[in-house]
Amino acid sequence: MSFNIGLSGLYAANKQLDVTGNNIANVATTGFKSSRAEFADIYAASKLGTGQNSIGNGVNLAAVSQQFTQGDVNNSGGILDMAIQGGGFFVQKASDGSLEYTRSGAFRADKDGYITNNTGTSRLQGYAADADGNIIKGGLTDLQLNLSNLPPKASTKVDSTSNLNSSEAVINQTTKPFDPSDTSTFTTQYSTTLYDNQGNAHPMVQYLVKTDSNVWKSYTLIDGRNPDGTLPTGTGAGTAPPAATTLTFDGSGKLTSVAGTGVTGNTLTITGWVPGTVTNGVWKANGATANPTGIAINMGNITQYNSATYRNPPTTDGYATGQITGLKIDGSGVLFATFSNQQSKAIGQISLASFNNEQGLQPAGGTTWRETFASGQPGYDTPQAGTLGSIVANSLENSNVNLTNELVDLIKAQSNYQANAKTISTQSTIMQTIIQMT
Repeated sequence: MSFNIGLSGLYAANKQLDVTGNNIANVATTGFKSSRAEFADIYAASKLGTGQNSIGNGVNLAAVSQQFTQGDVNNSGGILDMAIQGGGFFVQKASDGSLEYTRSGAFRADKDGYITNNTGTSRLQGYAADADGNIIKGGLTDLQLNLSNLPPKASTKVDSTSNLNSSEAVINQTTKPFDPSDTSTFTTQYSTTLYDNQGNAHPMVQYLVKTDSNVWKSYTLIDGRNPDGTLPTGTGAGTAPPAATTLTFDGSGKLTSVAGTGVTGNTLTITGWVPGTVTNGVWKANGATANPTGIAINMGNITQYNSATYRNPPTTDGYATGQITGLKIDGSGVLFATFSNQQSKAIGQISLASFNNEQGLQPAGGTTWRETFASGQPGYDTPQAGTLGSIVANSLENSNVNLTNELVDLIKAQSNYQANAKTISTQSTIMQTIIQMT
């Protein structure tokens, strides 16, 4: 019996203990992937091959392979915590400009808003977004949280669905001309908030008057005045009667026509609006401007049925200045910033990497791997594309180490070590016997 056989067994058992110990040590490491020691037997061979009666020369460590199986994904509550459900790796750029790949999604933002790993040494890579929130699928870039305010947007359209009660009484406008300050001169009213280009809010009120069994007139005022800033009531300079839009319905309560100044089809376009403010009853232009093409009010979804008058919440596209209040990440890795004005905008998208041979990746510490010739070049794409997994926000992927299996492997490795040590001890005893015989 050769001492080398026992020594190779001791060496192999020691390596198995090292691998098992490393797995156990990282049982709580986010994104850690367990390793497995793989061994191969050794045979002495001549030019003609291994002899029929050859005895092995022991064992050697063939490889330490990593097991890229899915770890459990648990909610962590962190705003920038992310986990990959499925295949792929997060892409990070280290401080030296090289790329790293990781399954650990414990990210945070640095002082400049860049998304970094938990040590702040590497930046998360992805695709940038333009000013309108459109993702630019070009080269990878450092993902950054833009903490600046969302600029305001002037209103350009108003859309809603409503019903006018056909049982309402007809108002004779000869004896009761429309007066916004007199509720007896109109049947109902709808209010919508508009915004100018500075983000100032302005109430737009549509007063509706039933003038015939199937005819209604609509008067639109903004800030209690005509869109051009003139008063809708009174006499003298600075006053003008409000323009009326006529809505005509058929006998079944369906809208048949919309007529009036600025009407095209069923859309009333308000042009010439001069935004202003009213202080103590005094109106003054505020220096802001409205959308230059006007504000399109869709009136085609109005009915006249014998039911209560109602209006669903209007849909508008204008909004005030918004301050960032939160961040949401969807399954495809798009980062949405939410703002105090109830708006949200994409500010970037995470990119994931995949490899033809994950076993060929080189562990680089910090739960990261690096590309090698054996792994092949990485392929980059968005989450949920092809075989890439999806992003689970506010969660982290736990280590995939099975502690029960590791403890069993630990016992096996210990027994293996003891058995190989026993072969060396036995060989030593035999050698001593032979020496004593001589």
